[in-house]
Amino acid sequence: MAASCFTLGVEEEFQMVNKHTGQLASRVHTVLEKGTPVLGDQIKEEFLQSMLEVITDVCPNIAALRTELYRLRAKTAELVDTEDLALISAGTHPSAYYWEQVRSQGTRYEQLEQEYQDVARIMIVCGLHVHVGLEDYEMAIPLMNQLRTWLPHLLAISANSPFWLGRNSGLKSYRTIVAKGLARSGVPDVFNSTGHFHEYINSLIKAGCIDNGKRIWWDIRPHPFFYTLEFRVCDMPATIEDELAIAALCQALVAKLTWMYKRNVVTCTLPRHFIEENKWRAMRYGLDAECIDFVQNRRMSMRDAIAELLDFVDDVLDDLNNRREINYLRALLEDPRGTGADRQLAVYEQSSSLQTVAHFLMQQTLEGVTPSIVRWY
Repeated sequence: MAASCFTLGVEEEFQMVNKHTGQLASRVHTVLEKGTPVLGDQIKEEFLQSMLEVITDVCPNIAALRTELYRLRAKTAELVDTEDLALISAGTHPSAYYWEQVRSQGTRYEQLEQEYQDVARIMIVCGLHVHVGLEDYEMAIPLMNQLRTWLPHLLAISANSPFWLGRNSGLKSYRTIVAKGLARSGVPDVFNSTGHFHEYINSLIKAGCIDNGKRIWWDIRPHPFFYTLEFRVCDMPATIEDELAIAALCQALVAKLTWMYKRNVVTCTLPRHFIEENKWRAMRYGLDAECIDFVQNRRMSMRDAIAELLDFVDDVLDDLNNRREINYLRALLEDPRGTGADRQLAVYEQSSSLQTVAHFLMQQTLEGVTPSIVRWY
């Protein structure tokens, strides 16, 4: 297996906040005026002016992605600091109200608001998108059909949005609830082939429903312009190390299923309604969820299900050189601090202050990043 085939790329969605109050700040256009000459198209606006997207280069392996993520996080943090702002890496803001946010400028965002109305306006949510390169694009749909099974596991690991509109939502990933409002979102159905998938896209384009395949916002999709599978189910994780571990697991899954595909071996392909059952449990309880194994007809803890998943990909880790990151996930399963959502809830339980939670998120966002940046807090 040629590990170099399974390239990695990441899109990060950040919230920008006043670094003193922790409240969202609608300042993206000012930030882009300063940042584009330095970072080029690696930083972009999102639908709301309080959001900022950061995009890595294509990385040949997890080590290169690690270097790239820390480099970009440091540069972006320095950039927003010049505007008296800070970054928050989380699926939702603990206390923000969507009706106070300002839409970004541009025809595309105006069209989205016109089409989706309040469904778009409430999207003060941030996710992580992981791209994994494919040996052969014809594998995209056969692999996606199988990878759908583990979308709830990835969501449980990344869960980092327990608060919504200043309240404890009772869910570990409230971002997932908000994102479900978009058309063509959630868990995709099974497709017979990559050609069948393209027929579906072309039918929507001809009917005037979409202008290109990027308007398909599933939890996982073949990217319409790159030879990658794009995992989109995750909340924006709390730290870079959380993020790297998730990216490594996505890469390992694609590599393992590619190895099996070339030997005419496949895993069971579940119908969407079974995957949605486990996805609900993941968004509600995170790592504390109970997971249903619909293949072997058993109930198990999400932690045990993820541990089995890590065992499943173990034999490709040394080729990919990402055992360090997968071991991080094994440790996470035993860590009483849990995921980003659990950490936020623990801080709130101790402080009863959502502002304290916001400042905690600022610190988590820069964990391991240049000390000169961390001094803000």
